[in-house]
Amino acid sequence: MTTVPVGERNVGLSAEIDARLNTFFAERIAVSAQYGSDYERLWAQAAAASDGGKRIRPRFVLSAFEAFGGSDADAAAAVDVAVAFELLHTAFLLHDDVIDRDTVRRGRLNLSGSFASDAVAAGVSGDRARLWGEAAAILAGDLLIHSSQSFVARLDLAADVRGALLDVLDHSILVTAAGELADVSFSIGMTEARLPDILAMTERKTATYSFAGPLSAGAILAGADGDALAVLAEYGRLLGVAFQLGDDLLGVFGAEDVTGKSVVSDLREGKETSLIAYARATAWWPEIGALFGRRDLTDTEGRSLADALEVCGARSFVENLVDDYAGRAIALVETSGLPAALGDELARVARSCVGRIS
Repeated sequence: MTTVPVGERNVGLSAEIDARLNTFFAERIAVSAQYGSDYERLWAQAAAASDGGKRIRPRFVLSAFEAFGGSDADAAAAVDVAVAFELLHTAFLLHDDVIDRDTVRRGRLNLSGSFASDAVAAGVSGDRARLWGEAAAILAGDLLIHSSQSFVARLDLAADVRGALLDVLDHSILVTAAGELADVSFSIGMTEARLPDILAMTERKTATYSFAGPLSAGAILAGADGDALAVLAEYGRLLGVAFQLGDDLLGVFGAEDVTGKSVVSDLREGKETSLIAYARATAWWPEIGALFGRRDLTDTEGRSLADALEVCGARSFVENLVDDYAGRAIALVETSGLPAALGDELARVARSCVGRIS
């Protein structure tokens, strides 16, 4: 996805977000040292996990805050709300890697992988080393979720505004967890993976905390009315599905040197996506199903599986879904009466979802 453009004032606020994050992690690393080197390293690795992202969610907060006329007096609060969503994002990445058993993120060992690797180097057996890595990642994610809520709870704002922001954050956490649980349920065969249910899961995993939540939070902080908030929530829902469907495509057809993640891991783990839901209804499924979800799936077999998903029409079907959801998001903001600058930005972001791997 492309970076969300921001106004002149928000360029400065964007720099403040990075500074605020750096200060937060530096303080936590310093305090954690008294509880042992492992705990200090956990916080240092959490900081590394937060570094290098596109800051999409913070920029959505700032874009909405600026578009609806957020005051200079509330600019510091906008930065803290933006930081809260970035910490929440990092927490979900840490937990998601544990759920997916991924040890690499952005082309390098993630927190779980790093802790596990160090344990192996220290002579710990493979299963116990993995437990060490996963425990560290779960704890780090939990700590960041708490910190995210703390940033918002401590804002010096009117009680009703602070409460509304906490409600947005709470709803984002609630819905995303529902999506993650459904994702695992589909992948292990607890629940039948039908396409409508896959799309609902796709929406819950990404849309609320990544798009609808940050946009709504920035708008609330600037005093936007209920009609505007409803538009932003629907836009966030549509964009979230388009974006997550694009990620599903990248997870199978993307370039590893670009995504920083294996294009075989989703297929090896039996990750139920719209690609797989479509393929199940085609004559190609016996061939695809024989390889899908095999823990010993090789890279060569993974490429063969990707080829079969393309030939059976699954890839083009999902690409058309991305086009549809992004198109509906664009049509919404172009006719919604949102502030012109924000509408233009949101339309550009939606267009960037289309053709991400072409």
